Amino acid sequence: MTLAPTGFLSIGSSELEYRMIGPGPANAPMIVMLHEGLGSLGLWGDFPDRLQAAIGAGVFVYSRAGYGNSTPVALPRPLDYMQREALDVLPKLLDLIGFRRGILLGHSDGASIAAIYAGGIEDHRLRGVVMIAPHFIVENVSVKSIAEIKTAYETTELKSKLARWHKDVDNAFYGWNGAWLDPKFRDWDISDYLAYIRVPVAVLQGGNDQYGTMRQVEIAREECYCPVDVTEIPGAGHSPHREAPDVTLDAITQFARAALRDEMGLQGCAG
Repeated sequence: MTLAPTGFLSIGSSELEYRMIGPGPANAPMIVMLHEGLGSLGLWGDFPDRLQAAIGAGVFVYSRAGYGNSTPVALPRPLDYMQREALDVLPKLLDLIGFRRGILLGHSDGASIAAIYAGGIEDHRLRGVVMIAPHFIVENVSVKSIAEIKTAYETTELKSKLARWHKDVDNAFYGWNGAWLDPKFRDWDISDYLAYIRVPVAVLQGGNDQYGTMRQVEIAREECYCPVDVTEIPGAGHSPHREAPDVTLDAITQFARAALRDEMGLQGCAG
C-alpha cells in the first residue's frame, strides 16, 4: 500500500493512528517506533523528525490500541499484552505498511515489544533493534514507581496533562497501570526471547531511571548472542529521548547508520 503522511490503519477491530516521515518503505529502509506504556504518537514530540533528518531512512510512528487517537481496548488488559502486541499485532502492521528492511525502535513497553518481536518472529527484514529503557523482568523499583504514579494520576493534575495525548485517558492509563500492579504480573519475564535475536541490539538506559535499573541492561548482555551496544546516559531518567535528546539521538544515529549501512548505500544516502 502507498502510505499517506498521516492517517489510520485497520488491524482487526482497531483503527491505529500513524505518521510516516521521509521516504516510504519501497524507497528506503524504515525505522518503526514503538512508544512507552503511557505514550502515543504525539508524545514522541519532534524526536521522530530529528531521527529521520539525522539518518535519512523513513520513520513510521503510531499509537497502539488504547493510546492516542487509536481505538480503546477492553479492560483489564491481559497480563501478556506485550507478547500479544509483538506476536499478533506488530507482524500484521509491518506487512500492511510494506516494511521491507529496517529497525525497530522501542521505548519502555515499546522496547519490550520490540525484543519479543525480534526474538519471537524470524523476520529477515529486520536489521537491528533499539531499546530505550527496556523491561525484561519486573523489578521492585518498577512496581514502586508505578504504584506512586497511580496515586499521582488520581490526586494531581497528571490526568489532565496526559489527556492532551489520549482521547480516552483512563483507558490508556489503567490499561497499563492495572496490568503492572497485578500481583501475578511479578512473574512476567521475557528474557528468554533475547537469546533468539539475530540482529544487532542497542540498549539506551538513563542513569536515574525511576522505572528500571541497570539490571535490565545486564540481562540483555547475558542473554543475547548478538552484539549489544549499551549507552548509559548519566542524569537521564526513564525517557532519555526527552531528557537528553541530543545524546540519545547521537547514539541511535550511529547505531542505525551501521545497521543500515548496506541498505542506505544502495539508496545513495549518507551513512
